[in-house]
Amino acid sequence: MLKCSVGVMAHNEEKNIARLLEALLGQELLGVEISEIIVVASGCTDRTKKIACEVAEKNPKIKVLVQEKREGKASAVNLWLKKAAADIMVMESADTIPEKDTIEKIVIPFENPEIGMAGARPVPTNDPKTFMGFATHLLWNLHHHISLKNPKMGELVAFRKVISEIPVDTAVDEAEIEAAVKKNGYGIKYVPDAVVQNRGPENISDFLKQRRRIQAGHLALKKKGHSVSTSNGGKIFLLLLRNMDWDLRSLVFTPLVVLLEAWGRFLGWYDWRIKRKKHHIWEIAKSTKKL
Repeated sequence: MLKCSVGVMAHNEEKNIARLLEALLGQELLGVEISEIIVVASGCTDRTKKIACEVAEKNPKIKVLVQEKREGKASAVNLWLKKAAADIMVMESADTIPEKDTIEKIVIPFENPEIGMAGARPVPTNDPKTFMGFATHLLWNLHHHISLKNPKMGELVAFRKVISEIPVDTAVDEAEIEAAVKKNGYGIKYVPDAVVQNRGPENISDFLKQRRRIQAGHLALKKKGHSVSTSNGGKIFLLLLRNMDWDLRSLVFTPLVVLLEAWGRFLGWYDWRIKRKKHHIWEIAKSTKKL
């Protein structure tokens, strides 16, 4: 039986935290045991802490840790790493929902002692008929196709507890853990049938907030010697052409998404190279919280 600790880093997630915890408690498990669910409520000014504590009162498996001041997601991750008792860690974004067998599927790969990290497949709930919904689905579909050949971790990941902390100033925690796992000699695995629902930005402002922050974080990580599989723009463009639907909506929307993504990456480069901004305490993209 593989035992895991599930960590949920939450800042003002009152709209989704109860649903997420219930989804985790209701997981269908055979060869995996969730030994604990740790919620780190970081600088919350809404009802996140209260809701999490109410669920925890009925389920002793849930523990709620509180950071009175918001110090960034990496700081919350480090607190979880310090308190977690299991050897296999499962980290889920607080604004996502796993399918009923996702935790089982993402942890089972650790039966192989050479695997050090596994990633689920994020599937957005946005309406693909709208422009922003189309953009979100396009990016996550590309993420999926890239990960089939060269895994890229995001939204819901599992990893061996081979690290005690990550840099507190990182803006890309999953990528930072991915780099550390590889450095320790382990392989990583993408599990496409381990599905987790997420919500992409519903406006351009929120889209750019996310894309520039992620790009700045990836550039900082690249400076330390680790490049994520989604950083090669040329390969992504070729993959886009191979998997593109050639209908009218795609022909109109796809070039606009490419331009928007390019602008977001430029802004991320500007933040990293010129402004020296680290984004570890990032501005919330509020439209992604309506799962």
